[in-house]
Amino acid sequence: MNSKKLLLILVAVVAIGIGSVFLFTGSFALNGNEQASTSEPGNQPNQEEVVTDVESLEKIAKTLAIIQEQYVEEVDEETLIQGAIEGMLDTLDDPYSVYMDQETANQFVESLGSSFEGIGAEVSMTDGTVTIVAPFRESPAENAGLQPNDKIIEIDGESTDGLSLYEAVLKIRGEKGTTVTLTVERAGANELLTIPVIRDDIPIETVRVSTIERDGQTIGLLDITSFSSDTADRFEEGLEELEAQGIDGLLIDVRGNPGGYLDSVEKIGKLIIPGGEPIVQIQDRTGERVRYVSSLDERKPYPIVGLTDRSSASASEILSAALIEAGDYDVVGETTFGKGTVQQTIQLGDGSELKLSLFRWLTSAGNDINGEGVEPTVEVMQPDYFYSAPLTGNETLTLDMMNEQTRSAQTMLKGLGYETGRTDGYFDEQTEEAVRAFQQAEGLNVTGEIDEETASSLQQIIVDEVREESNDKQLQTAIELIIKQAQQ
Repeated sequence: MNSKKLLLILVAVVAIGIGSVFLFTGSFALNGNEQASTSEPGNQPNQEEVVTDVESLEKIAKTLAIIQEQYVEEVDEETLIQGAIEGMLDTLDDPYSVYMDQETANQFVESLGSSFEGIGAEVSMTDGTVTIVAPFRESPAENAGLQPNDKIIEIDGESTDGLSLYEAVLKIRGEKGTTVTLTVERAGANELLTIPVIRDDIPIETVRVSTIERDGQTIGLLDITSFSSDTADRFEEGLEELEAQGIDGLLIDVRGNPGGYLDSVEKIGKLIIPGGEPIVQIQDRTGERVRYVSSLDERKPYPIVGLTDRSSASASEILSAALIEAGDYDVVGETTFGKGTVQQTIQLGDGSELKLSLFRWLTSAGNDINGEGVEPTVEVMQPDYFYSAPLTGNETLTLDMMNEQTRSAQTMLKGLGYETGRTDGYFDEQTEEAVRAFQQAEGLNVTGEIDEETASSLQQIIVDEVREESNDKQLQTAIELIIKQAQQ
């Protein structure tokens, strides 16, 4: 391909990109029932700017031609172009703006369907490292013990260094029943963690509806696992079902929810946020804002309480902030992840796509939570064993060893009532006695050592304890709070 032909293609790509951005801006405003802003003639690029842009594109085309014709080794043209695009995105220092080739773009579309096969986790590229944003609720990723901000260093023993985000995603995803082993770096851990995850079908059931009976009160629970294209409809159906039962209060749980479509959370906001209050504000690069205001006829006659954790991201944070700032409702749990930008997928014409950050979103009151998160009104941490790294059983843990696996085992044993005396990862005699007591209680071979059988048993019991509703301090606190408010 000669440089003039490439130049024409680059100009066309730029034109397509600009058109996509303006189209998105217009549809974005219309989705929010707001008047779309239009571009004035004075905002169009002048002739001097166009000439500069063409000169810059000529430089790119010339560089490509020189490399193709003179570099010491033959280089694939598509690889060079893809590298140029990824290089431009790297300079943005934005983990959410990424390039997807045709194969990855197809995989991305599949993940938005009714189900897909994989581990069930939202990931991003942070400081050049593939990083867990949030594992989906009750997914293989969560069950294996992956946590927000875990940095994936290796996939099946191969370094992730140099991989793009979506190249890493393709390696992590795979057929149901197969295992992918992730080596992760976790803040506070003194060594890398090796975490095997068994892939499974990841259903996209985005809203779960249930009720809780307590102290003569019926509390509705809407658990939102992600914000997909039909989530608002499912939420509305669930809300109508609960209200028909005459609920005394409503819990909205977005813990472990990595986010999703903005218009979905906007529609949900209009079902529960008092009319006339902004649900979210969207700010473009010039600082211009569009407010998305609730049109709810009247405030709900029952109290509402939200639930968040460190895995609640993006659209989850929009809803949580709206509950606090616009609804004057309580939110129980932990400070959220802190993702405050909005992405749009822009097609590049050959099946490949750009997923580009086009806007910042601000809370109802105009606060920017990017990198900060939304603080709950009632902060509640779960028991320590909820956050412990999983036991792999790859190595028998014995007296005088010191490592992260021992630390996790100590935390788990202490949570189950076996006093280890310490949780710093040093396997001392008191830890050995706690292990013996656990082994005896569970009918295991009493050795005082944590072998594969003991590790597996301890890990499974902890998983069961985490799933036990009565151990969920955040949920129990939210229930108590909503009963108190319903009785006032």
